[in-house]
Amino acid sequence: MSQVLQSFLHGETPLAGDLAAGALPLAVSVFADRAHIRAEIAEDAEAAGLRLSASGALEDLVEGEARPLGEVILVDVPVVGARSLAALARIDMRAAHSEARLVVSTSLAALDDVFGCLDQSGAQILVAPSRAERVIALGRVLAEAPRGRVRELSDGDRLTLLRLTEQVGHLAERLEQIAGPGEGRSAYGGAFRFESPVAAFSAADPDAGDRLVRAARPSLPDPRLVRRIIRQRQLRGRFFEGDLFADPAWDMLLDLTAARAEHTRVSVTSLCIASGVPPTTALRWIGQMTEAGLLERVEDPTDRRRAFITLTDRAADAMARYFAELGKGAQRLA
Repeated sequence: MSQVLQSFLHGETPLAGDLAAGALPLAVSVFADRAHIRAEIAEDAEAAGLRLSASGALEDLVEGEARPLGEVILVDVPVVGARSLAALARIDMRAAHSEARLVVSTSLAALDDVFGCLDQSGAQILVAPSRAERVIALGRVLAEAPRGRVRELSDGDRLTLLRLTEQVGHLAERLEQIAGPGEGRSAYGGAFRFESPVAAFSAADPDAGDRLVRAARPSLPDPRLVRRIIRQRQLRGRFFEGDLFADPAWDMLLDLTAARAEHTRVSVTSLCIASGVPPTTALRWIGQMTEAGLLERVEDPTDRRRAFITLTDRAADAMARYFAELGKGAQRLA
């Protein structure tokens, strides 16, 4: 049983029923152009104990006076245009300034444009989500809510959120297993531990860092080799279930390594496809890897509405050293 779920059962999270009686619930705003989706999201939010403070079409925010958005903002924007992107950028800025939680659902076709707009608030992005996936995202918001801000839950609400929290807990356990026991948590709570060789040696020997910096570093591998490895990994899916080999972090590192060697840029949509997992899952991994210092977001200098994902210099150096070590091993076997 996950630690999140255990805490919930023992009344140690904001979702439990030991909150102060009469606590004001979190205010939520729902913006979606599709009326049935807007109603569905609002229904789930209210069932989770949130107070609906605003609801409407996304473009309602483009004109007129700024309306209160509340502490949780849920947005659905499957198709983008100039006005919807302007509204989304405005919501992102206001959420960042007010420290509101922002959850945005979109489509794969619109992902690059939506991702480009969301550069300030740390929004959760969902791609073509099911209703269950939206509820899970909402549960993550509630799990981070300040104590005393959610109303006492009824038995029915508790059961719903218990199931929701269990699914989130399974995800957390999977990330912890990948990182290994007792390690793998970055300062930001990520699932990866990443330290460059320079940093590791400098801790033991202050002069070692300078020597390593001056030492010649291996260059990135031939991108044709990396692309061949990627194709070989994808080939397994023709003969086995794809989930058996799911390794999105490594698949994304390989794709970005090849792109860096080719001097090409990688969009978030392209990287999600390269990961081999559903886009919403890939975005979660991208967030974790960014926090861990493996990936970084790079704005398009010619179009500020677009952004790309690239390896950090430290990650590129680590990948270069990895492939150099593989080459040494191949030579020893020859």
